[in-house]
Amino acid sequence: MAASDVPRDVPQLDGVHHLKLPVSDIKRSVEWYGSRLGYQVTTEFTEKDKLVGVIMNHPAGGPVFGLRLDPELAARAAGFDYFSIGVPTKEDLESLAARLKDFGDGHAGVHFATVGWILPGTHDPDGHEVRFYTTEQHTDYGDGEIRHVESAVRYAAERERNYKESGPGSGR
Repeated sequence: MAASDVPRDVPQLDGVHHLKLPVSDIKRSVEWYGSRLGYQVTTEFTEKDKLVGVIMNHPAGGPVFGLRLDPELAARAAGFDYFSIGVPTKEDLESLAARLKDFGDGHAGVHFATVGWILPGTHDPDGHEVRFYTTEQHTDYGDGEIRHVESAVRYAAERERNYKESGPGSGR
């Protein structure tokens, strides 16, 4: 949608400011996100001389990431994929999959998804599912049409067949 097409009463937004997860052990999570994904701590939050949170930046464009010490909430949130981190291309996603495997982290492999390619099934030390999705797309949804997806897996499989038969951006 072009800026001139945005209704006047829609507030101006500017992307995601940061992501934040509850964790049970700050240092363990900092090590995991640092070693696997390259995140670096830029800010530490303490209360009564105890480390209770960090802000981490990514040197190659990943979203700003916050970790907050809250073991009970971390346990309740385990297993859910709160967000997908963007990766530029399918090739970059495949490299990330290999890197995670080298660290001994499980995942479900790189798959054709609704709009791009996805790497699901990686879990951080608290069991949060961390998904990765390409910002590169195989399907152009620029026409404003809303698609109804009853089963994301079946829909992606259908799109992948069409993609392989006709090439990028073809069909619906």
